[in-house]
Amino acid sequence: MSPHADPLLHKRVWWKEAAFYQIYPASFKDSNGDGWGDIPGILEKIAYIASLGVDAVWLSPMFDSPQVDMGYDISNYEAVYPPYGTVEDVEKLIEACHANDMKLILDLVVNHTSDQHAWFKESRSSKDNPKRDWYFWRPARYDEQGNRMPPTNWRGYFAGPTWTWDEHTQEYYLHLYDKSQPDLNWENADCRRAIYDSAMRFWLDKGVDGFRVDTVNKYSKYVEFPDAPITDPASIVQPAAQFWCNGPRIHKFIKEINSEVLSNYRTYDGQPVVTVGELSLTPDAEGVLRYVSARQKELDMVFQFDITHLGQGPPGSDSKYDFTEWKLPEMKRVVEKWQSFIEGTDGWTTVFCENHDNGRGVSRFANDTPEWREKSAKMLALCFAAQTGSLFLYQGQEIGMINAPKEWSMDEYKDVEAQNYWREAVRPSEDGTDPTRKERILHGLQLMARDHARLPFQWDSSVNGGFSTGKPWMRAHDLYKEINAEAQEKDADSVLSFYKRLFRLRKERKDVFVYGTFELLDPENLSTFVYKKQYQEKTALVALNFTTEPQPFPATEDMRLLLSSYSKTRPDSLQPLEGRIYINY
Repeated sequence: MSPHADPLLHKRVWWKEAAFYQIYPASFKDSNGDGWGDIPGILEKIAYIASLGVDAVWLSPMFDSPQVDMGYDISNYEAVYPPYGTVEDVEKLIEACHANDMKLILDLVVNHTSDQHAWFKESRSSKDNPKRDWYFWRPARYDEQGNRMPPTNWRGYFAGPTWTWDEHTQEYYLHLYDKSQPDLNWENADCRRAIYDSAMRFWLDKGVDGFRVDTVNKYSKYVEFPDAPITDPASIVQPAAQFWCNGPRIHKFIKEINSEVLSNYRTYDGQPVVTVGELSLTPDAEGVLRYVSARQKELDMVFQFDITHLGQGPPGSDSKYDFTEWKLPEMKRVVEKWQSFIEGTDGWTTVFCENHDNGRGVSRFANDTPEWREKSAKMLALCFAAQTGSLFLYQGQEIGMINAPKEWSMDEYKDVEAQNYWREAVRPSEDGTDPTRKERILHGLQLMARDHARLPFQWDSSVNGGFSTGKPWMRAHDLYKEINAEAQEKDADSVLSFYKRLFRLRKERKDVFVYGTFELLDPENLSTFVYKKQYQEKTALVALNFTTEPQPFPATEDMRLLLSSYSKTRPDSLQPLEGRIYINY
């Protein structure tokens, strides 16, 4: 019997069976022509979102912010970035989602704030300010020649050091990300209480149904701040995730979030509120399970990023965008690992292949040329929608949006990370120390940069794809006339229509698709990805062709075809970039 049949292990709750739809507010819909997407624009499209068949909306940061890191640098948790709208607009969005039987979750960004946040301004004002210890401040070190040096040699996520010198108080402050994003000191209990009040209770009291928790495993640092081992002799900064990821008190902090805040709230229809954590740099299943075991009362589920990191160097390293070609068996092993790790446990998992921090799935994992992009989008949709866990869809994925054209110059890339990596790549190419680095990093950014997901949503064939009547903050994709929601809503054979059909099937057959056990078949096949899903006596077989050539596929005599991404199938082969589902019930 499947371990998933044990209700003590996998108790059925709404968020396990839900399909979540992520909205990136800057790029979804601009209602007033200023070039920025906004909350009223989302409200205009609420019927569209509901028509997809999703159960919840995840709204990426809309809080007040200087926008150095697109809203992940928050200057006021209790206010909305004015181009996005107002707190009242968010309250209307909460009501609209609930009226359409959808829940709404917000981003919880509490590893760091903006340097423009009132807390940091106070902390920075003097060494004896009551909020000084709400952030990490440390004195300089000095080398043998008397040159000032940061407290550690840690390399940050966006390249460069994790410490910035403050002239006013003559100390350095810590920032794992951009220098405008100082890290909060979770060791300080007053700081934690302020976070719970301002970033969480303020919005939960307004009716939000939970949080996607940003950088959730970085709150606890090794506060002795040791130097990292030198793994890159050519650099003055070194990768140091072992000192600020999954730190010594991280589980205490997350348990406290639950006990102090989340356990006291319910969704609008009386269900438990949900948390999904962004859990990077945690490769072991045992380590992930510590966060998502129901008995531990920490997080409901997490995003584990092996799938989006295929071909990518380690996050935070100088090789992150130095792309390495990968083979299909590597993807299969990643999927198998994170589909199987919850079996026999009380943990849960997520299913996704796109978000705001990665290139588009069609361009990353399949084929985005005009001949194959629709077939690729449908095949990938089927691949992931049939997997066990909570399903997450990123805006534009449902219409098969693809990466920015390779002809675009780096000037079109807006993301702080992409621009930092690009500047870092130019130097060794020009000084001759690594002549091909510029070319390699350009290729990596063209595939994997965060900007690709942030291009404006393509609503129709009008100017800027119907996103805005003004000049968009980021250029609209050149192919908006060919790829847009309006055209696909009228086409029963479109990518959009296929996604809607998949979501219906997933709900109708949730036993096997949401809760079923996963078995990988033919793991070393370089062309096809075939897996089996089972729940008690119910079985589904999923077959996927990742190539642009037909692939042999034996008949399945004891099963019947439930769905194909092609309108007509062949009995003995999978057609190019075809996906199929067979069932025995």
